[in-house]
Order: sequence, then C-alpha cells, then structure tokens
Amino acid sequence: MVARLIDDDPEQAYAYARIALRLASRVAAVREAAGFAAYATQKYSEALAEFRAAKRMTGSVELWPVMADCERGLGRPERALAMAGEPEVQKLDKAGQVEMRLVAAGARRDMGELDAAIVTLQSPELASNSVQPWTARLRYAYADALLAAGREDEAREWFAKTLEADKDGATDASDRLAEIDGVEFVDAAVLEDDADVEDVEDFDDEDEADSAEVAAAERAADQTEYYDEDDEEYEPVDGPDADVDVTDEIVLVEDDERQTRDRT
Repeated sequence: MVARLIDDDPEQAYAYARIALRLASRVAAVREAAGFAAYATQKYSEALAEFRAAKRMTGSVELWPVMADCERGLGRPERALAMAGEPEVQKLDKAGQVEMRLVAAGARRDMGELDAAIVTLQSPELASNSVQPWTARLRYAYADALLAAGREDEAREWFAKTLEADKDGATDASDRLAEIDGVEFVDAAVLEDDADVEDVEDFDDEDEADSAEVAAAERAADQTEYYDEDDEEYEPVDGPDADVDVTDEIVLVEDDERQTRDRT
C-alpha cells in the first residue's frame, strides 16, 4: 500500500507505513518503506532514521544518496557534501553515483555556490549521447543550474536536450523551454468552452426572431384550422387574417370514431 500510494497520496502512504512499523519494525523492507514514506511527506529527520536502520540491517549502501538528501532537507548541505566524499559512494552502481552527484550539486546550490554546482554536474554521464534512466534528470539539473547562473542560452540548449531524453514526461522541460522563449500556452479546452458559449449566444440571437415568426404562424394556423364557429368561445379573426379563405378539412373525434366534414 505504501508503494501504491506514495506518488499520489503520500500522507496516506505514510499512515500505512506507521502501521507496518508497529507490526514488523525488525524487517528491513518495512524500515525502508517507512523511510520513503516519511521522505515523501518531508519528514526528513524521521526518514533519515529509518534509512539508517535499513542500512544497518542489510549492509547495503544503495540508500546513501537519499540519506544525503535528507541532510539537505534538514538544512545541513555541508553534511550532504561530506557524504558525497565518503567511501560508500564508490560502492554505488552507476545510477546511485549519478544520484549522489545530483544531491551534491543541490547541496552546492543550497550554499549559494552556483558555479560549483555546475561543475559538479559536468561528468561523462552528462556528456554521453546514450539515454539512460537518469539522463533526463541529470540534464535537467544541469540546465536549471545554468539558468540560475544567468547562462540562458546554454540553459535553453540543455533543456532541449532534456526534452529529447524525457520520453515519459518526468520533467517539465517543455514548460521551461517555453518560458525562456516567452511562449504562453493556452488551454485548448478553455478555448473550446468559450467558442461554445459564443456559438450559443449567436444561436439565441438569430433564433429569437425565427421563433417569433414560427409562433405567429402556429397561432394563425390554430385560428384557421381548429376554431369551430359553433364553439361558444369562438371569436372570428379580426384584421388582415379575417379574409383568409379557409377550405381545410377538419377532423373531429367523438367516441373514438373519426368523422369528417368540409367547411368553406
């Protein structure tokens, strides 16, 4: 349930994680899940404690980058940088090392060292034309750092490269590109709604006159076809319609039998 909810409803995922901890706190996977749930809800101190517990239980260093990012979340970027230089980093796989580089660059930015953050991200993985699971995030972080440093042309180039690698739309590189280019997107659904409203208004204006004519014609037809001279409430038509030559056939229904007569 934590894995299922953590992206869409992190608070609910955190609630499930707390229950799991009460039931099985000595299971490493439970501690790790609880750590990610706390991390997703920005409870960085709690997340760091859970990640440390999971690391002790398993001996694995794969959580090292996210542990360093928790230090950033706690306002300790210096500690995150120190962790980036620890021997544990060398034990990480390629994805883990790239993640650690991202965290270290973020720590540099936290400290106001934009140029150092840019240099930290410059790596063979960034320069490679090969697209890996981490490529879009690495290029995006580099473009964002360039933009923060005022290097807009280079930032635009790298946001474009990010977009090439981001097949799943994990980043908002397209929006950042549009922002740099001064392009404003308009919601097509809103435009369609506005157009529908205008069409309805135009239709109402044009249809009003037609409806009046139709109503007048129906009233005239009612008077000429369905009024009976023998009806006590019948009143002859006055004005121009009084000269109408009525030769229509009248249908009367009495006791479910149809009878017809002509009236001239």
